[in-house]
Formats: sequence, C-alpha cells, structure tokens
Amino acid sequence: MNCRFFVLAVSFAVIQVSYASDADIIADFVFPSNVTVVDGSFFTSTDMRVLIGADPPTTFSVLKASLSEFPALDGQSVSYAVLQYPGGSINPPHIHPHSSELLFLLTGSLVVGFIDTSNKLYAKTLQAGDMFVFPKGLVHYQYNKNEQESSFALSAFGSANAGLVPVPGAVFTSGISDDVLVKAFKTDIITVQKIKAGLAPKA
Repeated sequence: MNCRFFVLAVSFAVIQVSYASDADIIADFVFPSNVTVVDGSFFTSTDMRVLIGADPPTTFSVLKASLSEFPALDGQSVSYAVLQYPGGSINPPHIHPHSSELLFLLTGSLVVGFIDTSNKLYAKTLQAGDMFVFPKGLVHYQYNKNEQESSFALSAFGSANAGLVPVPGAVFTSGISDDVLVKAFKTDIITVQKIKAGLAPKA
C-alpha cells in the first residue's frame, strides 16, 4: 500500500472523534503511576509500523491502538483499529458497548451492517474511500465476500476502551447451558454442540 495514502487515512480517521463516552479528566492528560518521565515518547505508539511492507494476513486480522496497548490514550476518548480482511473473510457479529465506530475502507470492498433495537438491519456494500458508522452498543459485522481480493480498513472509536463483545462467543462459549440454547434457537442439542465445537479455540 502507498505509504502516503496510509498516513493520510490514519490522520483522517483520528480527526473524526467528536463525541466521547469516557469520563472527563481535569488534567491535560493521565499517566500511569509507574511512569516517572513524561516526554514525547509517552504520547507515541510505534505498534502500527509492523503493517508497513508486511505480507497480507491469511485470516481476518485486527491491530488495535486502545488503552491497553497505548496508555497515553487514558482520558482522551479516542482509540483506533486497523482491520485486514483476506478474500472471503468476516469480522463476525459483535458489539462495542462503550463507543460508536467509524470505519473507513481503504482498499477492496466490504459488506457491512448493523441491527438496531427494533431488529432492523441496515446494510451496505462499501467501496474503497467509503465510510460507515456503527452506532454505539449495536450488533454489527463486516464481510469481504470477494474471494479474490483482500480489503483494508481503519476504524476510529470515541473511547479509549470501546470494549468488544463477540456475539457467537458470548452466546455459545460463555457457559450458557445447552438446554437454554436449544430452546432459544429452536434447534437440537447436536446442532448446538457442533456450533460450540466450531467456536472452540484450536489446539
């Protein structure tokens, strides 16, 4: 990918954050108690450098710059993610409980959508250069249905910790009893166990 385009895209996505769900701070910034010297390095993350010149991943991949990866974001109500979708890959249905998400598609195409609280689906096929907003706390997904071409996107969040609740994992790997799942999904125990086996971490 063209380096200049990447830098421009990163700058553009960060600027979008105007509404935040994080608590307001009364200082200019917050730094951890174990930090004794605060200089420009504290406000710098080099984690995204691994993307420059790297081979594309073979499975869906997310590289985050959130509070856990970048402590300088504490109290700043912003975070970031780089999302890479090989052909045919999906970012399964999930929720960010603390923030909305603004996705900017750099390359390829994506089918995206979210479901509102009245169970209505809002979906769109995005092309490179398009943006899509996923409202805070709603189930949403992204799917690269083009088997031959990868897609690359940037997402900005209005929180240093947007949170992530993956729907399949939350439902099928959280310990909810098979009996409850059978009744909830109007299916049988064999189907539920097959889904659980498919979601189990690979050894």
